[in-house]
Amino acid sequence: MAKEKIKMTTPIVEMDGDEMTRVVWEKIKDICIIPFVDLKSEYYDLGIQNRDLTDDQVTIDSANATKKYGVAVKCATITPNAARVEEFGLKKMWKSPNGTIRSILDGTVFRSPIIVNGITPLVPSWKKPIVIARHAYGDIYSAVDCVVEAGSKAELVVTNPDGTQTVTVIKDFAKSGGIVMGMHNIDDSIESFARTCFEYALSEKMDLWFSSKDTISKKYDHRFKDIFAEMYENEYKEKFEQAGITYFYTLVDDAIARVMKSSGGFIWACKNYDGDVFSDMLATAFGSLAMMTSVLVSPHGYYEYEAAHGTIPRHYHKYLKGEATSTNPIATLFAWTGALRKRGEMDGLADLQDFADRMERATIELVESGYMTGDLALISTVEDKHVLNLDEFLTKVAEKL
Repeated sequence: MAKEKIKMTTPIVEMDGDEMTRVVWEKIKDICIIPFVDLKSEYYDLGIQNRDLTDDQVTIDSANATKKYGVAVKCATITPNAARVEEFGLKKMWKSPNGTIRSILDGTVFRSPIIVNGITPLVPSWKKPIVIARHAYGDIYSAVDCVVEAGSKAELVVTNPDGTQTVTVIKDFAKSGGIVMGMHNIDDSIESFARTCFEYALSEKMDLWFSSKDTISKKYDHRFKDIFAEMYENEYKEKFEQAGITYFYTLVDDAIARVMKSSGGFIWACKNYDGDVFSDMLATAFGSLAMMTSVLVSPHGYYEYEAAHGTIPRHYHKYLKGEATSTNPIATLFAWTGALRKRGEMDGLADLQDFADRMERATIELVESGYMTGDLALISTVEDKHVLNLDEFLTKVAEKL
């Protein structure tokens, strides 16, 4: 126990979650934060039952609170499918809370691997982190879709400001039924995405790549490409040259080939779905999904920190049986430290920033000295390894503090 707790002046928004990560969340607070920090937070329960109870209003409220206070930290949450609806007796398949929050905050998600000595990336050439910048609005996450009967015709209808309509046939389902989807994006969000990526690249002194598939998607993806190119030429080219960093665009399949051959050390900007998929690929290739930081950065000055992984249901079922689990809490721990550091920066609290830095160093040093959870023990090259359960690991972190 710290003799005098570190003070906070402004709350952070705390978004609780589901299953095993909800358990990890509470233990991190109890063992690693509350003994040292006079924690001020505005709490929102984003557990699936409470989202169902409030008709998902709690998710909207938590996003609006983030606008008010500027900094949020979020636990992993369930996005229900049909099986989850039945499991929890839900009213319906609620949309992804992450998607809802990201749409309200209009942000870009930056995901970066936590580099630890003794854990070697699966791609030998990767020597430095590769940061995924994921556009956090629209596309498939805000899409509408439906099942189509045989004999139907699907059309894309746009009603223009003067009332006239532009009709494009998507597919004539004359011989067979099928499925159809409509998705969208907006210029304002794409511009915010581009600006945030350029600014983040300048702040981190890292090259910026952007990839899409404009050769196939000649209007949708090409719009992204054009907005990035125009903003770079008009606002950021000179700044990038002065900083000694570069920006370039390439097709997404070419980008993947380049990434696999690179040494790392750059930001890879992706559309929403690409960023979702590639961030998991990079996290696994660098070591573990539990070793990936994630922060939503809004051009309006809002920040939301979270773990990049899911709710770990397999461990949760063991936990419910009373069994100890060797659950890796590092990504969730770094979500908390990221939020506390940003709160400290915004409020001018050097002690709070220092605490976040020390917590991260303590965590990394612990793993590098051989004390780790079971997932890391399987891939670590440290010779003298000690596998710890969740409580043991967090207690060790607190002891190093």
